[in-house]
Amino acid sequence: MRVIAYNILGTEKEHLAKANGKVHDLTLISNELNFSTMHYAMGKEAIIISDRDLLDRVMLYELYKIGIRNIITRSRSTEHIDLDYAGELKMHVANVPYENTLEGIARETISNLTQWMVGGCTGDACQCRIDCKNKVNLRKYGNGDSKQTDQQI
Repeated sequence: MRVIAYNILGTEKEHLAKANGKVHDLTLISNELNFSTMHYAMGKEAIIISDRDLLDRVMLYELYKIGIRNIITRSRSTEHIDLDYAGELKMHVANVPYENTLEGIARETISNLTQWMVGGCTGDACQCRIDCKNKVNLRKYGNGDSKQTDQQI
């Protein structure tokens, strides 16, 4: 996937690059996501944000207009994202519910991207407010490994 990660700290760069292993076309920038930096997301399939980036209705709509459909926050919390409106726009949203170390957050972030790339669901990290086929199957059959896709069911 073509991805831009905003608000990246110097200590995060190495972990994200290592976890990615050149699987995704990943651009890392230290700038926060705002209206003057949003243009960096043009041509990307996904954005990675931090809990310092606010995704309200206006920001989500502007991201939607430039083609962003996938959002990962490098945090457990999603309070900085209007999840209901993201759902109305049919945007996929994931967080990192398990890890608390920079290395673990990087691994979960890249794992979420990879699940989307192969058409899967991010499992317990899924914060979507839309009922996609994969999410319906996870509810029906369970989520034993938290990264199960309907191809594995």
